[in-house]
Amino acid sequence: MFRFAHTYYFYLLALIPLFTVMMIFFLIWKKKTLTKYGEWDVIKQLIPEYSVSKPILKFILLMLAFTSLVFALADPQTGSRLEKVKRKGIDLMFCLDVSNSMLAQDIKPNRLERAKQSISRLIDNLEGDRIGIIVFAGKAYTQLPITTDYAAAKMFLATINTGIVPTQGTAIADAIDLAANSFGESKHNRAIVIITDGEDHQGSVLEQAEAIAKKGIAIYTIGMGLPEGSPIPLYNGNVQIGYKKDRSGQTIMTKLDETLLQQIASLGNGIYIRATTSETGLNKIFDDIGKIQKSEIEEKQFSDYEDRFQYFIALSLFFLLLDLFVFERKTQWLKRIRPFEIKT
Repeated sequence: MFRFAHTYYFYLLALIPLFTVMMIFFLIWKKKTLTKYGEWDVIKQLIPEYSVSKPILKFILLMLAFTSLVFALADPQTGSRLEKVKRKGIDLMFCLDVSNSMLAQDIKPNRLERAKQSISRLIDNLEGDRIGIIVFAGKAYTQLPITTDYAAAKMFLATINTGIVPTQGTAIADAIDLAANSFGESKHNRAIVIITDGEDHQGSVLEQAEAIAKKGIAIYTIGMGLPEGSPIPLYNGNVQIGYKKDRSGQTIMTKLDETLLQQIASLGNGIYIRATTSETGLNKIFDDIGKIQKSEIEEKQFSDYEDRFQYFIALSLFFLLLDLFVFERKTQWLKRIRPFEIKT
């Protein structure tokens, strides 16, 4: 197993293009300064020891040394011991609606952002449970395979937006099916949490929920939005330019379909909670999920890592020493090597 303990140091590599641009400008400035004294061909004859390629070679060596140092700072590590560990928990899949109707602002700042904030807070309280994320609109996609890496889960959660799924709609049945299959061959307790406004555009969601429940997977639903509905905002970049309208020019109102979500939860042996302006209800659902008996899960993982940064420091020093032995003027002994010269 190989990993980097401090990956944020890799941002320093973004300085290399900046250094390269600075080097190019320096070489151009140097040449222009020399040409002030005469034609470039004449100047080269006056300074025969001047080398065009040596400064570039020294710069490349410095950049290689810098890159090696960055890798050393990131602290590469290799797993040295693999052991079996046991934990208690359940497998939890979130199905998050990312259709345009989730941009409605009846729940501030909007339905989607409020749902993401609640999931993020819930992840902070997880311990021993595995989590996965499905996003869906007209189709369902796996955003995060089931994992115990909560830091990765929050990172993937932050990238979710309404543009992540190209097909519009609300395919809840597809999301339930994909979430159930994402558990794999897991035999321990599993639950699916669907967060949506409930405007389903498929007719098979109730049959799908009932079939999944028979496999021992509980389905919980959270209704995002208010029954009276709200307009769907339109954006040009980050600027709101109005609201979505139908062909007749009337503003489209997106309303919460509580009846459907209640039926899904009932058939899925779960519960339904409607989000309000003060809370999404995710904590209430997780409290109910917490009553599910947590099964013991055995898995293999690396428990000990050894640092390998020393190799990259040595490599960096090697390039720096090599740079010291490369002079900017031409090398005399190389000038004497002329393999294509014909002696008479």
